[in-house]
Amino acid sequence: MSEGQKPRLAVFKFASCDGCQLTLLDCEDDLLAIAGAVEIAYFVEARRRMLDGPYDVTLVEGSITTDEEVERIKEVRRQSRFLISIGACATAGGIQALRNWADVSEYTQLVYATPDFISTLAESRPISDYVPVDFELRGCPINKGQLIELITALLIGRQPRVPAHSVCLDCKRQGTVCIMVAQGIPCLGPATQSGCGALCPAYNRGCYGCFGPAETLNPASLGQQLITLGWKEADVSRAFRSFNGYAPAFREASEQFEK
Repeated sequence: MSEGQKPRLAVFKFASCDGCQLTLLDCEDDLLAIAGAVEIAYFVEARRRMLDGPYDVTLVEGSITTDEEVERIKEVRRQSRFLISIGACATAGGIQALRNWADVSEYTQLVYATPDFISTLAESRPISDYVPVDFELRGCPINKGQLIELITALLIGRQPRVPAHSVCLDCKRQGTVCIMVAQGIPCLGPATQSGCGALCPAYNRGCYGCFGPAETLNPASLGQQLITLGWKEADVSRAFRSFNGYAPAFREASEQFEK
């Protein structure tokens, strides 16, 4: 990037629902400020003009599910100074990674009238399984405040300040009484990274693990506590297999309780 030239931002989509890209568009006034500070070179969801790389900052939504996507993400990586995977699909394979525990050919036979037309990999994998990733932003969808923090940090050259603590700490900060202790409601909050503002526990609902594994967690201990509250081992296994089910810590926990 030459002196005085704006940093070039690109946003790419792979196998996903577009929710994380929509979160970026939902940033409204903050997005206008970002648009003034960078050149949005590639963003199919937001504009018609698409510019070729190289790019200074690239945001990637979605998991890798086909051979074509494997080659495409490698090219995106070659064109990007910083590559950031955003959302559960890009960082952990997404809800579509449920097929990683099953036979994908059986799914295609059941769903598609002509399954021979479907060309897909046996597993849905995160971006980091194929190329080096400079930062992962979790969530299903991502938190727009964390996204703005991330982009701002990259633009001014500092480390992004994205929390890695569990949802439990957010509950305590907000004065939300622990629903698992007080009401016996099963909750993944002790094992889940902050990002949602502890939304579900505030409404007497257990955390679903939308932001993936926290930095420090003990899923085996949490699973035993959920069993104490009345769940079966199969219930615990399914609970860890959701949006971030193929994140290593959640995957190992789900397989442990499946056995």
